[in-house]
Amino acid sequence: MNKLTTTNFSRRNFIRNSALAAAGLGLLNSRSLAAFAAQSGLADLYKNDFLIGTAIGTRTLMQPDTEMLDLIAREFNQVTSENAMKWSSIHPKEDVWKFEEPDKLMEFAEKNKMAVQGHVLVWHSQVPRDIFTGPDGNQASKELLLKRMESHIHTVVGRYKGRIRSWDVVNESITPEDGYRKSKWLEICGPEFMEYAFRYAHEADPECLLIYNDYNEEDPKRRDFIVEMVKEYKKKGIPIHGIGMQAHLNLDSPDLKLWEQAIEAYASVGMKISITELDVDVLPYDWGRSAEISTNAAYKETLNPYKDGLPKEIDDKLTKRYEDIFKILLKHRDVVDRVTFWGTSDDQSWKNNFPMRGRTNYPLLFDRQHKPKNAYFAVAALKK
Repeated sequence: MNKLTTTNFSRRNFIRNSALAAAGLGLLNSRSLAAFAAQSGLADLYKNDFLIGTAIGTRTLMQPDTEMLDLIAREFNQVTSENAMKWSSIHPKEDVWKFEEPDKLMEFAEKNKMAVQGHVLVWHSQVPRDIFTGPDGNQASKELLLKRMESHIHTVVGRYKGRIRSWDVVNESITPEDGYRKSKWLEICGPEFMEYAFRYAHEADPECLLIYNDYNEEDPKRRDFIVEMVKEYKKKGIPIHGIGMQAHLNLDSPDLKLWEQAIEAYASVGMKISITELDVDVLPYDWGRSAEISTNAAYKETLNPYKDGLPKEIDDKLTKRYEDIFKILLKHRDVVDRVTFWGTSDDQSWKNNFPMRGRTNYPLLFDRQHKPKNAYFAVAALKK
């Protein structure tokens, strides 16, 4: 990984901040601190375990924000685009393609020898509504919709064939209540739309790892449904290689024992595990824990208590939570393929506005000044 040489986050400040955080937490002794300071980031510390990644937003990539990009290049060895590869961004109309940002992501990743996760090919959200409409203005036929899916997947996956390591082929298409999510894809094509998506992706790049991605996958109903789906796919020869667990977690939920059981369940049917969108929400909430993108909640002051900074008590809980998460991941390093944070620093996290606009959240390993937090040092210390 590249050393950080062009930002104000200098080596001197990095070592000084490391020492301060370590002294406060008692995480690193002097010998391990010296060893840690010589490392180039989390990716290097975990290089023998699994990939360590982050999601990059449009503003960071296209401005470009060189300070943040240098930080990402040092700390991570895998990147995902937050939105640029989603259908509505890359293919907003049937005859319109927008590759500028995805191409920029590939350029950045390849320059820094980073793996790229393609996100996402088929999803019920952030997709142009007119793909579900036929030429006559009525609902598209199954044949037409599958043809559009095939064209989209072959074009996007084919463009980056051999350059993108893995793809989220289908996203968030299973719910505990309904089994297969009630979406236009399901309504028009039936549940086999997912099978077609995996086959089309495999046709476009036979060497690519293909993943089903979802949230709250520790929920027993969702977990068991996915396990049975994978078993059925394997019988049919559907090319599925891994399960993406988004891991939008909270300080108090889910029970990490249940989360670990889900990892074990997916691994038991031959799936590699990708932690695809990791963050830890530190704020109180009065809605069900969910990453359902359509969720909205009215602003309440009581649910935004840390506008002026995170209290030590909560920071300690966040640190312990991340430490416990990574202990589990290291325990299962034989099946965990990568761990990707959904963003790099707190100021850029989607959790500041979801599902209630105006919240001030602290869910990541780097603070609003892009400095490593105590949670960062706890994760690093596991590899001392």
